[in-house]
Amino acid sequence: MQQGIKLINIGFGNIMIANRIVAIVSPESAPIKRLVSDGKDKGIIIDATYGRRTRAVIITDSDYIVLSSIQPETIASRIAGTQAQESIEIEDM
Repeated sequence: MQQGIKLINIGFGNIMIANRIVAIVSPESAPIKRLVSDGKDKGIIIDATYGRRTRAVIITDSDYIVLSSIQPETIASRIAGTQAQESIEIEDM
């Protein structure tokens, strides 16, 4: 069976491929702040906050760092909801 692309809304209509996400973390700790700061210097930050407070830092498998203004738990539940929906569709077949 071929796996499809799972898209996740990360806020303000910004969409990301769920399969590319390695980690979703809170931006509060010093190591994550340092990671974001270094990422800005390297040009690997994608800011999807629309000027709002960063509440989630999403690390991808391609070494990009995405900043989102929605909570990590919300993003995780959206990913889990997508996977739950797919499993329901598979069971119905």
